[in-house]
Amino acid sequence: MAGVLVPVVAGGAVWAATGPDDGAEKVVDAYLTAWSAGDYATMRTLVDEPPEDFVSWHRKVWRDLRLDRADFTVPPTGGVFAASVEDQGHESFSARLSGRGPDLEYEGQLDVVERDGGWKIAWKPATIHPDLRPGRSLRLVMGKEESAPILDAGGRRIDDDPDTPGSVRQLVAGLKERYQDRLVVPNSSKINLYEGGDLLVKTLEENTAAQRKPLETTLDLRVHRAGADALKLTKKPAALVALRPSTGEIKAIVNNRGGFDRALMGKYPPGSTFKVVTASALVAAGISPSQQVNCPAEQTIGGFPFHNAGFKDYGRLPFRDAFAHSCNTTFGAMSVDRLGAERLAKVAGDFGFGVPIDPGVPAVRADFPAPKDATDLASASIGQGRVLTSPLNMAAVAAAVASGIWQPPRLVPAELIRSEGETRRPLEDGVVKALRSLMPAVVSEGTAQAVSFPARTAGKTGTAEYGSGKEPPSHSWFIGYRGDLAFSVIVEGGGDGSAVAAPIAARFLETLS
Repeated sequence: MAGVLVPVVAGGAVWAATGPDDGAEKVVDAYLTAWSAGDYATMRTLVDEPPEDFVSWHRKVWRDLRLDRADFTVPPTGGVFAASVEDQGHESFSARLSGRGPDLEYEGQLDVVERDGGWKIAWKPATIHPDLRPGRSLRLVMGKEESAPILDAGGRRIDDDPDTPGSVRQLVAGLKERYQDRLVVPNSSKINLYEGGDLLVKTLEENTAAQRKPLETTLDLRVHRAGADALKLTKKPAALVALRPSTGEIKAIVNNRGGFDRALMGKYPPGSTFKVVTASALVAAGISPSQQVNCPAEQTIGGFPFHNAGFKDYGRLPFRDAFAHSCNTTFGAMSVDRLGAERLAKVAGDFGFGVPIDPGVPAVRADFPAPKDATDLASASIGQGRVLTSPLNMAAVAAAVASGIWQPPRLVPAELIRSEGETRRPLEDGVVKALRSLMPAVVSEGTAQAVSFPARTAGKTGTAEYGSGKEPPSHSWFIGYRGDLAFSVIVEGGGDGSAVAAPIAARFLETLS
């Protein structure tokens, strides 16, 4: 049944239709039930003097809207119907017409008149839809697939702009795949009201991308272009990631060549950039930046020889200087003597290693497998062995020092990202204070001192060996921060971090200054 008619007060009184078989409520109910079933023959019998085109009106609406279902209900508010004069009245109803396009939902009205002791529907085109009358028509207009806009942080659309950089287009493709249900309208459509055939009066319903909320990303194209310009300093495959430490927002993700998204999906040994994590653990264990430590050119740890870059011997020096000069022997030995595998693994976890990462597009997590022995632990402490990470992960490490809290980086609004429990990890105040003195020293007097960085830049170089052989190749790294901007740079097979990745980072920051 189409619904139950209940009392409606009109003019201060309830007016009920009478008649043992032909009550107005039965006529309205029967009419809506027949309409719902597409039984136009029965509908005609319930209409007072139906016009010749009665059936063709209904069939045209059904056909032009490509409908497959019609549902009608009447308000459950009591009474038969509202009476206007003694022998006529009306009943409101709610309609939902469904088919290939959007549902057409509206409030309609059935006028009822008394005829020969019974009741009939007083029909006109507006009975089908309030906006219909002779010369007007409803029509479903189908369109092509549409997508809601994807915007950068400044509100600029980046998903259909031919000037959008290649790395951003790659991100857009990932966002469209991830948020397809939110963004994409496979078959856009509108239900329009026309006058005289083709004159559009108005759109009644639509299912188009214009109705969808744009997807706002955190990307800053100015920062992105600065990164892309900086990567022109190398012809090797390279990537740069920039974050806002205070929020975790990703401002730039740049890959300079090829279709592989090495910035988010590449997994590399971090080399000496991991010493930020190891230094954090050592400071938490009681080592101060001024404490004297040993930095021999070479040292055997767990039966395996470790050496500094170029076999440089720095003798005895403050821990701050050992960090600035990136002493492998210092960090390898102290990780075994002062930390142990469990403690270093815990601190690595505080910097996001082993933590699921979901910026809004696919991204790999950083790996810190539990060290098996002293040699494995010493290797891990300098970012070698089985430790693997991505440029995004390492940018988040630098951001944690800048803000004092490790937090998962994100490309989209936080509410769109699935999180597993509490993901923000505050660092100890003393650790943050120490790291903020250690990392600037790398730039002012350590491994990156030959590179001209803007003032107040803090960072860490890294030269990460991979492969095998007497002189294995190495990736070039630099991570750092300046103000509320943290970043990481990797150049695949680039060699010395201070000679290759650091100048790229400096160019990046100078462009933004």
